[in-house]
This record gives sequence, structure tokens and C-alpha cells, in this order.
Amino acid sequence: MGLFDAFRDVGVLAWLREGRQSRRLILLIVFIALLLDNMLLTVVVPIIPSYLYTVDDEAATAVRNHSVSSNSPSGTFQTIVSLYDNSTRLTNLSPQVGTPTVTPALTPKPTPTPNASNCPKADDQLLNENVKVGLLFASKATVQLITNPFIGPLTNRIGYQIPMFAGFCIMFLSTIMFAFSSSYTLLFVARSLQGVGSSCSSVAGMGMLASVYTDDEERGNAIGIALGGLAMGVLVGPPFGSVMYEFVGKAAPFLILAVLAVLDGALQLFVLQPSKVEPESQKGTSLFTLMKDPYILIAAGSICFANMAIAMLEPALPIWMMETMCARKWQLGVAFLPASISYLIGTNIFAVLANKMGRWLCSLIGMLLVGVSILCVPFAKDIYGLILPNFGVGFAIGMVDSSMMPIMGYLVDLRHVSVYGSVYAIADVAFCMGFAFGPSAGGAIARSIGFPWLMTIIGVVDILFAPLCFFLRNPPANEEKMAILMDSNCSMRTRSYSTQGSSYQMGDDMDPDSPE
Repeated sequence: MGLFDAFRDVGVLAWLREGRQSRRLILLIVFIALLLDNMLLTVVVPIIPSYLYTVDDEAATAVRNHSVSSNSPSGTFQTIVSLYDNSTRLTNLSPQVGTPTVTPALTPKPTPTPNASNCPKADDQLLNENVKVGLLFASKATVQLITNPFIGPLTNRIGYQIPMFAGFCIMFLSTIMFAFSSSYTLLFVARSLQGVGSSCSSVAGMGMLASVYTDDEERGNAIGIALGGLAMGVLVGPPFGSVMYEFVGKAAPFLILAVLAVLDGALQLFVLQPSKVEPESQKGTSLFTLMKDPYILIAAGSICFANMAIAMLEPALPIWMMETMCARKWQLGVAFLPASISYLIGTNIFAVLANKMGRWLCSLIGMLLVGVSILCVPFAKDIYGLILPNFGVGFAIGMVDSSMMPIMGYLVDLRHVSVYGSVYAIADVAFCMGFAFGPSAGGAIARSIGFPWLMTIIGVVDILFAPLCFFLRNPPANEEKMAILMDSNCSMRTRSYSTQGSSYQMGDDMDPDSPE
């Protein structure tokens, strides 16, 4: 025990114990949680379409072979090669009849070319994969959409630590299920279970950051860094999954994610102490009141429709590439690499720049760019033609997310009570609506009218929604909040909120240097 105590005093545990109140350490935890959650979200993108097509194709082939063997005539067969027309015939020497009967043989299948397995035909089986894959991808966001309204108010009652740790536990279980599931049903359950874990992690994580970073500019920078973890997960997931799937096996990427999740859980256990119940000191605005706020709805709509573009692209693009480009397994994931890199760049650049140029303007430009980029995707003839459109999609979504996530906290501070669990539940609901409706509807639309029309529809929707972001230019403050803002004797903590051409400040008697 003495050696263990000495290790605690001088080792990593002592550093964690001393840094338990550090905002940077909390930011690191949220960053890692979003990283792993979105790696699991996107690592399946190149794996599931190819895996399900392979499983269904093997099952269909087995059924056809069984049908052929059962319909074959009984008796002894001998092969006769005709030198006249170079054809092959089978002779059926029936035990009852002495004379052989000659029957045409089944036409032998040609030897497949090396790339034949990578070029599935656009038959009903491949088209049906659009619907199956779309529903599977949408199940996570649908469950998360249902769970979010409960997680937001729950964080107001018990604090952010317990939901955050619960999210880790559920995500770990989901990852193990993905690794060892071989049927569509079990994969569907694993994906749905991930939705519950994601709801806990994202709502609690964003609310925790908003509560410890009270200055609007600092909060925007912190959320931008946290979204960088999301971006890195989206960046690493598809290529990591596709390469591991082709060269190691389906279970390998999920087992590696499970190990990383255990390390994140250990960090949360020492730093956050999730056994403690720490409710908010004041009662927050109800979820339904926040949902009636038109400015919050506009911000949520921007998040929803921007992310719906990539959500529709994820299940449909690999199948379209298999059909039109003869893409190999590793290429199905690498195609998303430009979007992931540009999302990472966009969130880090505009986490700072959006506060200076106006978050409403940053979001408006981002929505327009999403629409234009997604319209260009169907014009690609090979994987290289996808680089520029996918780069534009990722960069534009990074602009929207890094602008709208801080605005959600800003609108609550300006117009409601500064308790953030419910408003980030709404933000996550908006995100999930995009990823629930996008793949499910996108798969059906791609099957009915084709992939190019699917991209046209969502591109036009994003362009038409973009002008609504102008209303976020200078949102009015709540009358009661404005009275607090204008009260020079108020001793509340300093909070500065800046919009395009205007600023509000709450109190001026606190030390501007916030503690780490």
C-alpha cells in the first residue's frame, strides 16, 4: 500500500486529482468522448454497405445453387465434348433405360475478372441495399432524437458527470456488439444502442463546456476545439474502417475503438467522479419554452439541414460508387477523407473567425456552400472527381457547426436562464434529425429516382434555408435579461456577448481572468 500511495502522490493520479477542477482537462475529456463517438459513427460507413451486400449476395447465391441442384435430372452423367461446335453436353445414363439421353448442359459461367467483385450490377439487390443501409444508419440518430429530450432536463437535476460516464459505458457495449454481430438485426440493435450513448455524451459534454466557459468568446473557442474532436472522429473513421476491413477483418476496427473507449472511461472516472450528484444551482428554462424561441429554431434548423447533406451522402455514396466507379472496399471510405479534413479545418478556423465576422454571416455562407458543393457530387466520374465537392461539403458544415453551437449558448444567456442542458439537447436533436431523416429518406429517394436527384434535392433545400440565418444578426434580449444587463450594480459574473455591431456586458466588478 505504501508504494501505491507514493505512486498516487507523484504519478498521473496525483496530476489528475490536482487538475480535477481544470477547465482544460474537462475540455480534453469532452474532446476525446466526441472523437470516439464519431469514429464509431463513421467507421461503419465503408464497412456496412459492402458487408451487407456480401452477406446478401452469398445468401442469394446459395439459394440459386440449391435450386439448380434440386432441379437437375437424376442418374449418372457423362460429359461429351463436340468437336463440331465446341459445345459441351451431358449424357444421362438412366438405370431403367439402356439408351442414353442427351441433354444440354448448363452454360458454364465465365471466369470472373479480377475487378468483377468490385463492380456489382445495378440490380434489385444492390438497389435494396440503399434502403437497408439507410435505415441502419438512421437508427442511431432516431434513438438519439428520442433520448435527447430526457437527457437535457436530467443534466439539470443530477449534473453532467453521471450522464457523461453513462454515455461511455453504453458506447463501449455498442462497440463490442458491432465487432461480433454478423446479422442485420444485431447490427441494427448495436447502432440503435449507440444513439443512447451519444445522447448522453454530446448533451452532457456541450452543457459542461458551456457551464465552465462563461465568456462568450472563450466558450466559442472551447466548443470549436471540442468540435475538432468530432471532426477528427469523422476524419479518421471512414479510411480507418475501410483499410482495417479489407486487410484485417470486420471486427478489428471495433475492437481497437473499444480499447480506446476504456481509456477514456478511466480518465472520466478519475477526473469527473461520476458518483457525485451535482444539480444546477438555478432552475433552467423548460425545454418546450426554448423550442418556441424562433431564434433557437433557426439556429437548430441550420445545424439540421447542413448535417442532413452529409447524412444523405454517407449511405448512398458508397453504393453509387460501387455501381458507377467499380470502387474497391478501401476507396469507399477514403472518398470521405476530403470532407473530414476540411471539416477539421473549418471548425478550427471559424471557431475564432466566426466571432469576429459575425456568426450569422458565417452560417449563411456555410449553408450556401453546402448546397453548391452537394450539387456538384453527381458530376464526379471517378474517385478523384469527388475530392473538391466533398472538401467543400466538409468545410461548409464546419462553418455552420462552429457558428451555431456557440450561438445556442449565447441565445440562452441573452433570452433565457443560463442553464445549458436543455438548449444543447435541442442542438443535438437538430443534429440527430438530420442524421435520422437523411439516411432513411435518402436511401428510399436514391432507389426511386436515383442518386443525382437525391443530391439535387438536399442541395436546393440548404440554399433556400440559408437566408434565414440573417435573423440571427442581432437577436433581441429578453426584457428581464435586458434589465439585468443594464443594471450597473449587478454583481454577477462578467459575461460579454458580441453580435454584429453590438455588445452586451453583465457586470464589471469581477476579475476578467477566469480560473483554470
